[in-house]
Amino acid sequence: MAATSTANFFTTSTASCNSKPCMVLKSKPFGLRFNSPNYLRNFSGLKAAPSVSCESESSFLGKESTAALRDSFAPKAVKQNGDSITRFQPRASSFKVAILGAAGGIGQPLALLIKMSPLVSTLHLYDIANVKGVTADLSHCNTPSQVLGFTGAAELPNSLKGVDVVVIPAGVPRKPGMTRDDLFNINANIVKDLVEAVADTCPDAFIHIISNPVNSTVPIAAEVLKQKGVYDPKKLFGVTTLDVVRANTFVAQRKNLKLIDVDVPVVGGHAGITILPLLSKTKPSVSFTDEEVEELTVRIQNAGTEVVEAKAGAGSATLSMAYAAARFVESSLRALDGDSDVYECSYVQSELTELPFFASRIKLGKKGVEAVIPSDLQGLTEYEAKALEALKPELKASIEKGIAFANKQPVTA
Repeated sequence: MAATSTANFFTTSTASCNSKPCMVLKSKPFGLRFNSPNYLRNFSGLKAAPSVSCESESSFLGKESTAALRDSFAPKAVKQNGDSITRFQPRASSFKVAILGAAGGIGQPLALLIKMSPLVSTLHLYDIANVKGVTADLSHCNTPSQVLGFTGAAELPNSLKGVDVVVIPAGVPRKPGMTRDDLFNINANIVKDLVEAVADTCPDAFIHIISNPVNSTVPIAAEVLKQKGVYDPKKLFGVTTLDVVRANTFVAQRKNLKLIDVDVPVVGGHAGITILPLLSKTKPSVSFTDEEVEELTVRIQNAGTEVVEAKAGAGSATLSMAYAAARFVESSLRALDGDSDVYECSYVQSELTELPFFASRIKLGKKGVEAVIPSDLQGLTEYEAKALEALKPELKASIEKGIAFANKQPVTA
């Protein structure tokens, strides 16, 4: 794959961090954050500059990723106003990402956010209709990645050629009164057909499933890949990042904490009571009353419904979902690019519990899931332990529903 320079992606800011080299990127559309004494401050493709310098804090991923971010930049010493500072020239990285369902409510903002990533050289947008306009619009943004559009089933294989990461937000959104299970019959078929195409064209790609109900669509995807003979459990992910994003936001607001410092692991599944925020594992360490635990847990579990009801029939959580999905894509790309310290929560094949799929913190690497982290399930509070046992029957039923569907629907040869 040809490498594409990202040298003019970043804006320049002159700063030093207590005489230590650091990086600054202008504007702050998402808030990717990285671990180290200095954080990536801002992330944007709104202005062009040949290099960046850096200063203190912020952002989008989590504190575990700064070192590899630094490694993706080539340091260059320069003189400014008599002082010696270090700027960082982005090294060329090149990955191809495909969004299947790119013209939808999640797909469009997700495409914009991914277009801004310096790690993306080519962005493929696929949908059954209306994708040409989205492609034309997005292609005018002055970030390095090339944008190509693909419409309809006949063009689906071409949209997947040579792709490193496939993101699937395709499907119908929730409406007031609908549960994720109400979406099953429609979205299950959509996911099945799309994953079949992935299996045929780019079986080695990371596959990010957003289409709900994730508790069932990920098992469907796994069964399709098995039937095609290309299943790699390390490369199939249910995107549950939005649950973590919400947990971090709500806890920071409730406890008046600096949002960038907050990290709440969320385990289980991605619907209702199967979403279990482990508030006792919150970083930084913070105490909660029993009432706060109950209120925060219920709000995090029902946050999707909160948005659906607020939009009053006009859609579901599209913007926050796109933000969370972009965060997980960026984490995957950093792992593919050699970051050895990337952690996220995701719904994956797992042996942490007796369930075959389970959301928990994982370590990402070049080949996908490098490790499923068991420590978050150790030392749970009584409330969390009871909630964990309570979610298992519902999650088990959703998994079995997905597997049964896939086994009744033979894949095309």
